[in-house]
Amino acid sequence: MQMLEKIYQIIQDRRNNPKEDSYTSYLHREGIDKILKKLGEESSEVIIAAKNADAQRMVEELADLHFHLLVLMEARGLRLEQVNAELEKRHRG
Repeated sequence: MQMLEKIYQIIQDRRNNPKEDSYTSYLHREGIDKILKKLGEESSEVIIAAKNADAQRMVEELADLHFHLLVLMEARGLRLEQVNAELEKRHRG
């Protein structure tokens, strides 16, 4: 199983089985506006890390961005398979 798939499954589990001390459960409780706010923050942090040419920091921020994208996808009922299918379609085209 790919790591993104594993994390997506954990995100789903936190929605279905919330844990009080879970950041993911917190995001679900706060709702789409909080998720979108975090996504915007993480996008900005990726840009800053890239601008500063700090490779390790950029890797860390990209990981954060991926995580928050997965939370958004799950919150909107989208699955990784849908994104993968779209990327495959574009690659073939």
